[in-house]
Amino acid sequence: MSFRLGAYGVCIEDGRVLLVRYVPPKGATVWTLPGGGVEHAEDPFDAVVREVAEETGYSVVVERLLGVDSRVIPAAERAVPGGPEHQNVGVFYQVRVTGGRLRPEPNGDTDEPVWTPLRDVAGLQRSSLVDVGLELARTLPPTGHVDPVPVGGPVRH
Repeated sequence: MSFRLGAYGVCIEDGRVLLVRYVPPKGATVWTLPGGGVEHAEDPFDAVVREVAEETGYSVVVERLLGVDSRVIPAAERAVPGGPEHQNVGVFYQVRVTGGRLRPEPNGDTDEPVWTPLRDVAGLQRSSLVDVGLELARTLPPTGHVDPVPVGGPVRH
């Protein structure tokens, strides 16, 4: 089984959520939350600020911890065929833009950050991380944990 610790920013303003288009080396592109892998010895709090800046051009501040999601993705459901089952532990933060200018990530895994109306998210080809982050932001569970979120629509892991 493979493992990844990630930190993700949920930025909602005026009924829109900030998403980025992830372009995998192989396979179809999907929309996801800005964020990504926590580097060795890096705090997830610092990682989300760094990742949002890299992927969107925005400077952000963390307003609160939304929660932590741990899910095991069966090998057959992975976007990368032939890989083992995968555990992703995601730390989700509510973030607020404080500066910068929206722009694509230079030479990165994402190529287009956009503000997306919340009502349009269900129709997007998207990562399950989007549904998890939005559910955490919507419910603000006191424990920081939600039951497995049923993901709907054209979702990829």
